[in-house]
Amino acid sequence: MNATMVPYAQKMSENALRLNAICPYYTMFPIDFPLEQLAAKPDTTRVLDPFCGRGTTLYAARLLGIPSVGIDINPVAVAITQAKLTQVTPQAVIRLARQILRTEEHDNVPTGEFWQWCYERETLREIVTLRTRLMSLATPTAAMLRAVILGILHGPQNKGLPSYLSNQMPRTYASKPAYAVKFWKTRNMTPVRIPTLDVITRRVNRLLEASPIASGGRVHLGDSVEKLGELQQKFDLVVTSPPYYGMRTYVADQWLRSWFIGGPSEVAYGTNGQIARQPNKDSFIQALADVWSATARRCKPNARLAIRFGAIPSARTDPEEMISETIARSEAAWEIKDIRPAGISPKRARQAEQFGRAGSAIDEVDIVAELTGRRSRTLGAQEVLDIRT
Repeated sequence: MNATMVPYAQKMSENALRLNAICPYYTMFPIDFPLEQLAAKPDTTRVLDPFCGRGTTLYAARLLGIPSVGIDINPVAVAITQAKLTQVTPQAVIRLARQILRTEEHDNVPTGEFWQWCYERETLREIVTLRTRLMSLATPTAAMLRAVILGILHGPQNKGLPSYLSNQMPRTYASKPAYAVKFWKTRNMTPVRIPTLDVITRRVNRLLEASPIASGGRVHLGDSVEKLGELQQKFDLVVTSPPYYGMRTYVADQWLRSWFIGGPSEVAYGTNGQIARQPNKDSFIQALADVWSATARRCKPNARLAIRFGAIPSARTDPEEMISETIARSEAAWEIKDIRPAGISPKRARQAEQFGRAGSAIDEVDIVAELTGRRSRTLGAQEVLDIRT
């Protein structure tokens, strides 16, 4: 761990960090990473994350009172991030949930084996009621309630008071229906009645007990290059983690949460609009290069770009070489200043360790570049060694 991060980490209470964990997400880096980058650039006035995921970079900026902007093409990620930028009280969120549940208005409740085994009937009706009403609400309180429900929609059962609404399931990603039904049937695990409002109340009170003051953060849904072209702000720090090469299940792994915010009630396996859809390595590199080029146009001179990147084992590629090539191809004035292994946070798992089903993860790398007056170029082997040492 970089020593410059320690003073910041020591000031962060566990209560203040709770909102960052509002909803588990299959791919995420620890908050230590953006905090370290913020500590390394103390003159930061505005932060950008063009692949914001569940909004960890933006929440780190909020903790320090710095405005931020995030972009992501996944609606689930944007819904989670919106809540992390919102200032509301627990009482307001609970009151809205209670009001919605009293209406008992809902679209057709999903049917089929999966839904019968995943949720107890009355619990499912409450979930659908909340889903139906929240799809038409765009208030800060609704944004918080939506993300809270995304966080409790599925997860493991526990011996005490329930923390999740579903039958036994992972919390970071939604099991596919056929596999889940087989798992439950084999173990005779039938869903039990879980009062939705009770779980929401416990979760909201805990998450918002000591949330930091909002600091002007915003998140945009869409393609990074397109959205960057629409922004007016200028940034002096960019902290991000683009999709890992070879990872193509970002949408399918979040299918149940996607359903809750308006998606289909079955698994969507497509990758339309995502960088992960690129047909080959060269196309993937060029797509990322386009993002770094668009990012440079929105940055101030001497801005800092910090990237955490990796690849799943089946991709059979060196993430360090790949991410360096994306910066070189951007033809922007990014100059690589540091390349190092990401290492393992002592408190939180690395992003790549979330890819357990794909086998042992290739080591992640952190790469830092600065916006200088010189165009990016591919580094030679000796230059890379000099930077790392």
